[in-house]
Amino acid sequence: MTDYRLTLFHLRSLKSLRGLRLPAAMANALRFLLAAFLFVYASANTQIKVTDNPADKLVAVINTNRTAHKSSSLDDNAGLACIALQYIKAYQGDCSAVGGPNAKKPADTEFAETFAPNCGVEVSSLSPITGRFLLCQPNYIHAPEAFSMLVDSNKSLEILYNKNHTEVGAAVTGTDGGSPYFWCVLFSNGKPNSSFVFEDGVAKISKPGCFSGANDVCSRANDLSQPGHLWLYVAAAFIAMGYIFGL
Repeated sequence: MTDYRLTLFHLRSLKSLRGLRLPAAMANALRFLLAAFLFVYASANTQIKVTDNPADKLVAVINTNRTAHKSSSLDDNAGLACIALQYIKAYQGDCSAVGGPNAKKPADTEFAETFAPNCGVEVSSLSPITGRFLLCQPNYIHAPEAFSMLVDSNKSLEILYNKNHTEVGAAVTGTDGGSPYFWCVLFSNGKPNSSFVFEDGVAKISKPGCFSGANDVCSRANDLSQPGHLWLYVAAAFIAMGYIFGL
């Protein structure tokens, strides 16, 4: 639901301009600017509140397929999922390094030296990675489609149904707020509640990007600091300035 207190505040601000002795063009432009800010805020606020975390959805699809195959459901470990997000960021947006003849993967030492510290995960609680999926696409796709593309071979099916897995963590993010989009799933045989543990009990949230198990809402409409929304405010400001000065 939209924050109506802010809505009413802006409406009063719009009305208050009537009492100011400003040039007509400037007053009208200010009204337009406030209305634009209100519209963008309401749209973003509504989207944030109703959009689920796509990484959580991917874990749900994985567990549904495992249980349908008579395999056990896996614990969704937020620490492991946060590390999956760091795993993605190690590629620095290079899709060509995902699959194919030029495929690369971060060194195993990165888990303890970089990924865990960036997430606030205790290095001593790291457990072996028993499987991993990685996908890079030029356009954003939803969790079911991402799952179909991640699990598209006999080898990937073997990873999916591996009986050694006990935990899973998934992450998804764009690059610089946009394309390309990466999906990553890490599996582990760690013990729930004792592996991939956060140092202070809370993850170091790293934006942009979403990871599973964090009990938060995550979408491409996270906050004003992200490029996807900032340009809307900047555009509104420039339009208003152009209206005032006749640009």
